[in-house]
Amino acid sequence: MTEQMKRQYKTLGISEEVLSFGEEVLADLRPRFDAIDEIAEYNQLKVIAAMQKAKVSEACLLGTTGYGYGDIGRETLESVYAEIFKAEDALVRPQITCGTHALALALMSNLRPGDELLSPVGKPYDTLEEVIGIRPSRGSLAEYGITYRQVDLLPDGSFDLEGIKAAIRPQTKLVTIQRSKGYATRRT
Repeated sequence: MTEQMKRQYKTLGISEEVLSFGEEVLADLRPRFDAIDEIAEYNQLKVIAAMQKAKVSEACLLGTTGYGYGDIGRETLESVYAEIFKAEDALVRPQITCGTHALALALMSNLRPGDELLSPVGKPYDTLEEVIGIRPSRGSLAEYGITYRQVDLLPDGSFDLEGIKAAIRPQTKLVTIQRSKGYATRRT
């Protein structure tokens, strides 16, 4: 640190002892900051490479009719996301407002009346209870004739493999495995 910087700190009432302590703490944290910077740089390069592969250009920023047909900007953005996340495809819309909304879209798009949703990790996150119909709600999967069953985890937090095998039926069309524990006390 330059003498001019030290004088400036001193005019603000910050002593050299406090400055030295702060510099020691920063030096101790440097490996963590460097690791975070490396991850950020890697991800930035990954995004740039995906944008180049998708051929992002000025044309992607032009207006559209609003109908969504042939929207090069949206299609290119979704290609970029799919590449970044190593996905087959991506759906990127400002209308999808949160994770629960995205999960509801996925469930409602893949399940039909008479189908069954199975959770082999116990009860889902609370915001999905109304989507599924565990808590009654207009427009829930249950209201459309989609049933739900769950198999709780074993006391040690592992899968109940025998219970899962027994729970799978011909109408079981989708299995949801939630890693997040939500408000439950189990481990993630």
